[in-house]
Amino acid sequence: MLLHGAASAGARDFLVLDEERISHERHLQLVERFAASVAELGVRKGDRVAIATRNLPEWSIAFFGAAMAGAIAVPINAFGTGDELAFAITDADANVVVADRERLERLATASSALAGRVVIGTRLDESPPDVIIFGELLENDRKALRVDIDPDDFATIFYTSGTTTRPKGVLGTRRNICSNLVSMMFSGVRTTLRDNATGSQSGPPVQLLSVPLFHATGCHSMLVGQAFFGGTLIFMRRWDSEAALDLIERERVTSFSGVPTMLFDLLNSPTLDRRDLSSVGNFGGGAASPPELVRRIHERFPASGSVTGYGLTETSSITASIGGSDYLDRPASVGIPVPICEVRIVAPNGGDATVGETGEIWIKGANVVPGYWERPHETQEACTQGWLHSGDIGRLDDEGFLYIVDRAKDIVIRGGENISTLEVESVLFEHPAVVDAAVFATPHATLGEEVGAVVCVLPGSDATPEVLRAHAARHLATRKVPAHVWIAEEPLPRGDTGKVLKRVIQAEYAPLVPTS
Repeated sequence: MLLHGAASAGARDFLVLDEERISHERHLQLVERFAASVAELGVRKGDRVAIATRNLPEWSIAFFGAAMAGAIAVPINAFGTGDELAFAITDADANVVVADRERLERLATASSALAGRVVIGTRLDESPPDVIIFGELLENDRKALRVDIDPDDFATIFYTSGTTTRPKGVLGTRRNICSNLVSMMFSGVRTTLRDNATGSQSGPPVQLLSVPLFHATGCHSMLVGQAFFGGTLIFMRRWDSEAALDLIERERVTSFSGVPTMLFDLLNSPTLDRRDLSSVGNFGGGAASPPELVRRIHERFPASGSVTGYGLTETSSITASIGGSDYLDRPASVGIPVPICEVRIVAPNGGDATVGETGEIWIKGANVVPGYWERPHETQEACTQGWLHSGDIGRLDDEGFLYIVDRAKDIVIRGGENISTLEVESVLFEHPAVVDAAVFATPHATLGEEVGAVVCVLPGSDATPEVLRAHAARHLATRKVPAHVWIAEEPLPRGDTGKVLKRVIQAEYAPLVPTS
């Protein structure tokens, strides 16, 4: 098993939260105790263990412990309301629920969801009745489990972030998880070989965890990745750029990955120039990061690399990746598809798009999950002969690099012409005063739709909507220039992964457009 190999890292820190430190060796011991304990509580192969906590060391112990017991781990959105938490627990029909104090308090409004289930609580102020204390399960040595496990056994159910409908449970296998490790190794080796790098990093990786573990990136790429590579994962209680810089300095972090807004937060920090960030070997952003972000990272940290990638929950994290000189040369690309999968660009007529032509991205390979939990109709709709329909619009260049044009649902259709919101956002980010931007469709009586934009600017900036429209007009065709620009007084609303909630912003601002 992956953790037994990682345990060779011995006393090296694996999980760090404030002053808490758990070594690889100790982590394996605790995972074995948790697995044996839930087996004693009746968990069998294929049963579901729901994990409803914020990013904590206990999350990792429960996740790997469930896997060791042959169960299916069900990571639940820790930001959810009581009803949202209850929906996932009930939909997955979890046998066991691991929850911290905040999640148990929210579930008190939907307590029927816990009825008949084993509840294990952690970080509690007191011991509620019928709740088993997490730490007590780990106090005594228990015989390690020996469960017959196949690579294609189900391992996880991740719930998608639905905004208009109930989320679907994405059902992943053990093969899916391990395939992502192969992708991570390929991406690192490819960048090293392409740039003839000798590797400036000495020692195992140290990564700052800035995203939730209940999503595929946080779990598969960060948690599982650091376990496999014998590295260290530094937890944050919540995103705060100054706290992140403190941790990077104190823990000598070698890798930081987050959504583009987080990286802009770091670059715009008033304390940045006083910080020692020499340990960081690369900064990673999310898919379709603005090219301006790549430029600013390289300008400020020329000795460090920039990386990004593209993937979905349904592709177990990575589908394509790019870094090093490739990324500097093609800052709008998300990279080469990894060897374990194929990528097609499908034109509206259902055929393969030509080089450079846009279409929907379809993906097939060992990283693609078998489907949705107990939703055969949705599974059938999402796939055609094994090809996953991503819902993203993209293109491939003549060297095989993938570019994300937009989400299909975010495209602005102005007078019958498609306009990429990502392209417009990238131009807005090039203005030195812009720190965040969201572009979306606004109504128009004759054209159908026009481009609208909500922008956050630096405090004290004199950037007005007119200034920003003029900036956009210098770089974009007239039809792509936002017809309406609003300056937001508050940070843009974001989901649990840090992505801008465009539907929410559009619902607030689009009605402000005059109808005549």
